[in-house]
Amino acid sequence: MTTTDYATYIAGLPKVLAGAAMLFRDGAGRVLVVEPNYREGWALPGGTIESDEGETPRQAARRETLEEIGLDVRPGALLVVDWVLGTGRPPLVAYVYDGGVLDDAAFGGIRLQEAELLSWKLITREEVPEYLLGSLGLRVRAALDALDAGGGPAELENGRPVQ
Repeated sequence: MTTTDYATYIAGLPKVLAGAAMLFRDGAGRVLVVEPNYREGWALPGGTIESDEGETPRQAARRETLEEIGLDVRPGALLVVDWVLGTGRPPLVAYVYDGGVLDDAAFGGIRLQEAELLSWKLITREEVPEYLLGSLGLRVRAALDALDAGGGPAELENGRPVQ
């Protein structure tokens, strides 16, 4: 295969989006969520992996968390990997890392990225479906289940565990 043939082959491969997020909790087990200004519903701190820059999912989770909420936290264990089919967009591979339990000082240090976020709050496990829509809510509940089980990562498809 020539270099030109290989480049044509690579250009013709299906596209996949990739994102990474961090799951932060308080001492009561509530989950930190952020309210984006560009779409409906809430989210975990995180975003797109910049693979053109050679960024890994773990690096993206840390960078996005710093950019979005001003906290520079090293990601803990990988909790879930989710393959999410899209309508009107390529499939998404979503990574969720354990951000750990934050204390009051850390929560006091949150500084929102005003260009993208309106607010943040702590929600209970029971409130997850109300704030985190669709497969994201399922993904976060699976991440919490992985933490409760002391393990992970969970493999998901559209937010549901793969059997």
